[in-house]
Amino acid sequence: LPRGLLPRKGLYMANDLKLLRHHLQIPIHFPKDFLSVMLEKGSLSAMRFLTAVNLEHPEMLEKASRELWMRVWSRNEDITEPQSILAAAEKAGMSAEQAQGLLEKIATPKVKNQLKETTEAACRYGAFGLPITVAHVDGQTHMLFGSDRMELLAHLLGEKWMGPIPPAVNARL
Repeated sequence: LPRGLLPRKGLYMANDLKLLRHHLQIPIHFPKDFLSVMLEKGSLSAMRFLTAVNLEHPEMLEKASRELWMRVWSRNEDITEPQSILAAAEKAGMSAEQAQGLLEKIATPKVKNQLKETTEAACRYGAFGLPITVAHVDGQTHMLFGSDRMELLAHLLGEKWMGPIPPAVNARL
């Protein structure tokens, strides 16, 4: 069963999300119709759009990804309909023409094949869900699952983890 369908796990996740919202200082909320959003609507169009962004305007990938994420997890907005994707792209800083041009490419073999290749590469690393981070350190490859693995990533890289909201450079704590 998907984790949200187990009553105790669903309650746990709801409480966990509240704690994360405060800890990360990000307005995270479950979509109102969580099962429909996750299991029925999905995110294929958004993933294809981001693939097109990465192919043609990789400098816009982070902002576009962040805006699509915020639509679902912060504002309970759609990411499946073309007008929703265009609105997210424009809010991320793309021109209407640029966003429309990218949206028109999501059904092309180039974009579909690239997303398939990216997915297959993630699976070769051992991915079974998202988010994953792949780190290549000292000739070894490490696949980390979950958004709560940044401290472990810092350890692998020999860096000090400063937390989700790093302190000011001259902080005393």
